[in-house]
Amino acid sequence: MKSSKGKGAAKYSKESLKPVDDRKVGKRKAATKADKSSSQKKQRDAKKDPNKPKRPPSAFFVFLEEFRKDFKKEHPDVKAVSAVGKAGGQRWKSMSDAEKAPYEAKAAKRKSDYEKLMKAYNKKQESTADDENEGNDEEDEASAEEEEEEEDDEDED
Repeated sequence: MKSSKGKGAAKYSKESLKPVDDRKVGKRKAATKADKSSSQKKQRDAKKDPNKPKRPPSAFFVFLEEFRKDFKKEHPDVKAVSAVGKAGGQRWKSMSDAEKAPYEAKAAKRKSDYEKLMKAYNKKQESTADDENEGNDEEDEASAEEEEEEEDDEDED
């Protein structure tokens, strides 16, 4: 092979000329990952229960609820959500632990309330699951008896 000097020399690096197997991210691997994530997303979305309690906000989000009100009063012309979030984040970072304490206490209270709601929700889910399983158990027993009768009939032949 001739090595050419000039315009077209060294267009491709050695790494770009390696086989696809040697690369960390190949076309096939990326496609399978995308398929898995989309199927997992569909499954996750289908399983959401509207009666399930929402997770409680962290101390920062409890602070941000209050901060938004103050920020909107001081800056009525600012409509961007990102601006409010950035200002709130900067304020939160500059606060001392003593200043953050009331928000952390509110967040802890909301978390304890959430845990109580979740216990009640889980008990309700278990009871409904037990009711469904009892019905399925009766159906399973009936189908098992039918299968045994069919096997006995086949044995007699």
